[in-house]
Parts: sequence; C-alpha cells; structure tokens
Amino acid sequence: MFNNLIESRSHTGEFKRRGSFLLYTVAAYGLCFVVAGVASIYAYDAHLDEQDSEVVTMLSPVDLPAPPKAPDIHQPSPARQPNREQIADVRPVLIASINHPELTPPPISAKPNPILPVRDGAITTIGRDQSNGGPIGPEGPGTGGGGNIVAPTVVVDPGPAPPLAPTPAPVKIIHTTRVMNSEALSLPKPVYPALAKQARASGTVSVQILIDEKGKVISAHALGGHPLLSGEAVRAAYQARFSPTIVGDTPVKVSGLINYNFVLQ
Repeated sequence: MFNNLIESRSHTGEFKRRGSFLLYTVAAYGLCFVVAGVASIYAYDAHLDEQDSEVVTMLSPVDLPAPPKAPDIHQPSPARQPNREQIADVRPVLIASINHPELTPPPISAKPNPILPVRDGAITTIGRDQSNGGPIGPEGPGTGGGGNIVAPTVVVDPGPAPPLAPTPAPVKIIHTTRVMNSEALSLPKPVYPALAKQARASGTVSVQILIDEKGKVISAHALGGHPLLSGEAVRAAYQARFSPTIVGDTPVKVSGLINYNFVLQ
C-alpha cells in the first residue's frame, strides 16, 4: 500500500521564505552594530582641548663653583706655667732604664714590665699612676729655656738578687706488671652485677692501677675481662689501700695489676 508514495507539494517556497528571513535578520543586526559603533565614537570625549604639548630639553651637567672656604683661625694656646706637677715624672716603682745594665732588677720574668723606667735627667716622684713630665733639654733651671729643667738621674739600687727557688725533682713512678693482690692492706671485693648473673658472665678481670706516695689508688682501668664485670672491678680497685713505697728516703708512685675473679654460683 505504501510502496509508492508521491509528494503532493513542493518545499521550494518554504526554503525561499526561510532564507529571506535569515538574510533580513543578519542585515538588521549588522546595521545595528554599525549604528552603535558610530554613536560610541561621537559619544567619546577625548578632551583634546585640555591636552598640552610639553617639550623636554636635556642639558649637560655644569659643575657649580664651590663656596669659598673660611680661613682657619687658630687661637694661640696660653703659655703653660711650669710647675713641679708638670715637670716631674711619676712612677709607682723606681726602675732603672736599659742605659744602666749594671743594675739588675730583683724580679726576673719573661713577661714585659708595664711600668716605665726612670728617664735619665728627669725628676721622678713615686705615685699611684705613671706619667712623664716636661721634656728634657740641655738647659738648666733659671735659663729661660721654655721651662725645661735638667735634673740628676734618679737611680735606685735594688740590692742583691734573691736566691732562685730550687727546682722540684721529677716524680718517680715505678712501673711493674706483677699482681699486687697480696700486697694490699685493704682489698674490698667487687659486687657481682645482677645483669652479669642473668647473662651468666664470669671470669677474671685484670685492672691496671696507679698507687700514689700515700698508698691510695689514684687511677684504675680494666685491661681485660667481661664488659659486664669490668665496671664493678674498677670501682672496687679505687677502694683498695696499699702501704707507701719508699725508694731511698723518697716515697714514689707504683703501678701494678689487681685481678678479680667472678665465680657464678
């Protein structure tokens, strides 16, 4: 029944109508955009009447003359009247200068002496501070030579030098590797550490000791043994006491060994 369909009417007119509508619509929108652009140009106020041209000219720098400098006016200082405080030197201790090698100061040291020596030809007084008085010149008192006074040199005889302190003899230490357990006057037993018991650590710990002139242990360190036992062995070695060792008439220090046996029971 529907095998042969025949179009009853043509769509050409419909297409023409739609095409004309689209063309007119595009033309109307284009005209509106043109009118809006022209109107915005006329509506914009660029304020051209307020603008002014400015010309900038670059000039080379010119050095300006420096202002005249006022001459320095130095007021003459008033002449100082010579007196005893200005002329005499002050020293806390009178020490001869190096021009007198025959005078040796009593204290001899490698450190520099902060006290100034006595100047030859200057009057020197003893005071708390140290300062130099007026200059020393060839003119004597009363000659009108600007207040320079030549005075006899003050030299202090330090007296005989004190005897040098005797140099102490070096401390002798007798080194030995023998075990000194039987020589001890007091030999406390070390405490068996609980941690060492739990680890079932046992054996002998050798402690190197140094005994002073009075028989006291002043140094101790473990040479061998289990690490869990060496600490208590060293602590016990410091508590040991020995009789002093005397060589000739001089007590000496002695080094030796102490062995501690830790037996696990």
